[in-house]
Amino acid sequence: MIDRIALQGFDLADKKAAVLGCGGLGCNIATHLVCAGIGTLTLCDFDTVSESNLNRQFLYTAADVGKEKVFLARDRLAALNPKAALAARRQKIETPKDLAFAKDADIFFLAVDNNAARRAAQTFCRENGLPLVNGGVNGFFGTAYLYIPGQTPDLSAAGQLTAENPQTRSVSSTVGVIGALEAHLGVRYLLGDTENAGKLHVFDGGGITLLPIGRND
Repeated sequence: MIDRIALQGFDLADKKAAVLGCGGLGCNIATHLVCAGIGTLTLCDFDTVSESNLNRQFLYTAADVGKEKVFLARDRLAALNPKAALAARRQKIETPKDLAFAKDADIFFLAVDNNAARRAAQTFCRENGLPLVNGGVNGFFGTAYLYIPGQTPDLSAAGQLTAENPQTRSVSSTVGVIGALEAHLGVRYLLGDTENAGKLHVFDGGGITLLPIGRND
């Protein structure tokens, strides 16, 4: 694993990231980050593993049902990249102040399914000038978006904070596409590439379309 990181042509050992949510999206995002050689990664989640998670949350097994996700995820990611500094926080996020642990991060990833946490994260990132990558999945459809405070339209402008619709299906392949896309946007940002910031990435099961977003202010 360490050799593959060295051979990829770039070094993220001095970069710090935080991921809110250790479900399907979070498993994918965090795995891609540690495999890319992220230096420091903080995971935050409040949930425990349930049987219904196992089709898409590949860091957990049937033996993990009932256990706290965030600590399991940390330990299994450590096996992929022992050089990464990994921290786990079991914490429910209700206000921007709850995210103070991420203040020193270079980028923040959202992997949650509720808009209250998204709003709290957006406010926190705006106040701290912290880039934010958000993703969402519903069945065979998904979106990903990189918001850079002061440079791009926010999540609301990108339609990422509209009224919540119940998730009809949690398709593992779609979760994999969007989680990988979130990680991809984040890694490119960490390497200085912001070309796709402010563009909503829409996956409809057949391909990805980029939609430039206009400001809502």
